[in-house]
Amino acid sequence: MYKILNIDNKSKFLILATSIFLSTLVITLSAKIKVPFYPVPMTLQTFTVLLFGVVFGWKAGAITIIVYILEGILGFPVFAGTPEKGIGIAYVVGPTGGYIFGYILTALLAGLIIKDSSVFKNFFKLLICLVPTYFFGILWLGTVIGWQKPILTFGLYPFILGEIFKVSILSLLIPYIKKYK
Repeated sequence: MYKILNIDNKSKFLILATSIFLSTLVITLSAKIKVPFYPVPMTLQTFTVLLFGVVFGWKAGAITIIVYILEGILGFPVFAGTPEKGIGIAYVVGPTGGYIFGYILTALLAGLIIKDSSVFKNFFKLLICLVPTYFFGILWLGTVIGWQKPILTFGLYPFILGEIFKVSILSLLIPYIKKYK
């Protein structure tokens, strides 16, 4: 793990490991908070996935999401709608599993391409970073519920306004994040 993260010091590793664990708690909270938004309530999950990709960089950002997913697979109620809608493997292979695994690439991309402090550029780059989440989410949703259903109506269109709002906020915050990183 030290080599993957390019860390040569155990104390730095412990700080990063603690930061990753605490970040998974923040992602869990963001999955549980529902902001009333029309037509579908919005959670802050994609916001935090992007945020930790930007803050930690592509390697640690992706590892943060992998740890979060592993917590969910192990049965911890970390995902939106858990434990009501099931936990563990049952939840991950359900309709939202593709979105959850798409988070890994979303965080990775955010860590790779968000380099400058231009709000305008970062807005569009963050939208690009969301493509894996929705690509894998829609593919998996269609596989689980059937392609004859209006997949885009269920899995994409209701979330567009919410994503634009979250990406706008994060685009405004990135210059400050970069300044204190």
